[in-house]
Amino acid sequence: MAARTLRIALIPGDGIGREVIPAGRRILEALPSSLGLKFNFTHLDAGFETFQKQGVALPEKTVETLKGDCDGALFGAVSSPTVKTEGYSSPIVALRKRMALYANVRPVKSISTAASPVDLVIVRENTEDLYVKEEKTYTAADGSKVAEAIKRISERASWNIASMAGDIALRRQRVRESGAASIHSRPLVTITHKSNVLSQTDGLFREVSRRALAQDKYQSVSVEEQIVDSMVYKLFRQPQDYDVIVAPNLYGDILSDGAAALVGSLGLVPSANVGKDFVIGEPCHGSAPDIEGKGIANPIATIRSTALMLEFQGEEEAAAKIYAAVDANLEEGKLLTPDMGGKATTEEVIDDVCKRL
Repeated sequence: MAARTLRIALIPGDGIGREVIPAGRRILEALPSSLGLKFNFTHLDAGFETFQKQGVALPEKTVETLKGDCDGALFGAVSSPTVKTEGYSSPIVALRKRMALYANVRPVKSISTAASPVDLVIVRENTEDLYVKEEKTYTAADGSKVAEAIKRISERASWNIASMAGDIALRRQRVRESGAASIHSRPLVTITHKSNVLSQTDGLFREVSRRALAQDKYQSVSVEEQIVDSMVYKLFRQPQDYDVIVAPNLYGDILSDGAAALVGSLGLVPSANVGKDFVIGEPCHGSAPDIEGKGIANPIATIRSTALMLEFQGEEEAAAKIYAAVDANLEEGKLLTPDMGGKATTEEVIDDVCKRL
C-alpha cells in the first residue's frame, strides 16, 4: 500500500510556542514507517510578534497556504497585549472563523495510576456566543458609561457541535470496546447550559443539542444536562462521572481550562480546532513569557495535540501510538518538566517520547 503524505503547517506563534511546536514535527517524523505515513512541513506566521513586524497578526498568506496547500496544522501559542492595541485581534480566533473550525475539542486525561483518574473530553462550540465580539459602549441618561456585548447562539452551530460530541462519544466507546483501559463503561454526553436564566440563547442550545443527540446513530449514547454553575462544582468534585461534555463557546472555554487543574498542568492538555475538512492541533497553554527561552516548557500538550490532529485526519492507529508513548513517559515519571514537579528539559521529554515510539 502506498504511503499517505500529509501536508502539515507549523505555526509556532509567540513565546514557548516556538519551543514546543518543533516537538510536534519530531514526533511525526519518529512514527514507525509501518504506519505508511509521510509528512511535508511548511512554516507559517501568526501571533503578536508577527503583528509587531507586519502590522497584522494573521497574514493573508498564512490563510491562503492553509486553505490551498495543507491537510492540517499545529498552532503554538499567542501573546496578547495587556493594553488595548489598535488593529490587533487574536489570530487563533480569526483562524477558527476563516477556516470554519466550528469545534474545539479538549481531552483531559490523567495517568491510570492517579488516585482519582480523569478521562473526559470537553467539546466547545468555536464560532459564536459572546466570542462574536460585537460590543458597544454608550452613555446612559445619568451620564454613566454602559458596555454591552452580543451573545449569539444559532440552531446550525448548536446542531453541529452536539453532533460532534455524539460522534466523539461513539468513537471513545469503540476504543473502549477494543480493550483500551478506561474508567467509563458507556458513552455519555453532558449538555451544559444556563437556560434557566438565558431562556432564548442557552434555551436554543439546549433544545437543539437534545434533538441532535436524539438521532438514531446516537441511540447507544446516554444524554444528560447540567446547568453550568453546577457543572463547574461537579466537574471538580466528581470528574470520573463525565465522558463527553458539550457547551457553548464561553462555558466551554472556562470549563476546559479549569479541567486542566484536574491533571496537574495546562502543559499536559491538548486541543484540536476541527471543521468539516480541516483540523488544527493546539496546546491549551499560553505563550508563558516567564519561562520563554529557558528550555523547560512542557511539550506534552503539543505532542498530544499532534496525536489529536492525526485522530481527526482518520489516522487513529498513529494517534494511539503517540498517546501510548506519552502515557508511558508520564507513568514512569522520571522525565518531567518543572510544571509537573520534575527537572527535565523540553528536549529531554521530546527525546524520551520519540524513543518510546
